[in-house]
Amino acid sequence: MALPETVRVKLSSEAAEAISITPVVVQELPLRELVEHMLGITGKDEARIREILVRGVLVSGASRFRWQGWAPDADGLRELLATFPDPDPTRPFATERCVRAILRGGRQAVEIPREIGARKGLFQRESFWGLLMEVVAASPASYAGYSYRERADRFLRDFTHSETERLRGASGAVRYSTLRERIQSAGFVQAELYVTR
Repeated sequence: MALPETVRVKLSSEAAEAISITPVVVQELPLRELVEHMLGITGKDEARIREILVRGVLVSGASRFRWQGWAPDADGLRELLATFPDPDPTRPFATERCVRAILRGGRQAVEIPREIGARKGLFQRESFWGLLMEVVAASPASYAGYSYRERADRFLRDFTHSETERLRGASGAVRYSTLRERIQSAGFVQAELYVTR
């Protein structure tokens, strides 16, 4: 069957709560948007995407999507998938396009969106984000693939002990006390970095 432009989807919440009654929303969702949700789970695995389209059910994050399943046209599905980016290990890390960093290695990851890490206090000359990007750029970050969920390339950068301590010491530049405390106490040894194209 040829690919439709939109799919009538029933959207409900999968939030884990003791007792909850969540409304079901019915909407016309562009097929590209629905497939993009699938890519975040399957990658560009054509067989798995075809199976999900036939089954008519997808759980992505806290949302459940349901639709009348159908067998998609193989060529049409391949053409649609070709419009999405592919991983490109030759891409260099670009600090100016980095939108999110996750400090990893301790019990809990510490997520730092650029807009939060880049905020400066009234008398601060440098933001925590600026220092983080300076530390990351000092050695090459390794390419770790493309995240369809984040719409960004992923890079990994391991820290030396002195770099970790430098970042902990600079955590005072973070405006939000909870995030500041998490950076100071986390046992991170690596940054996972998301860079838009």
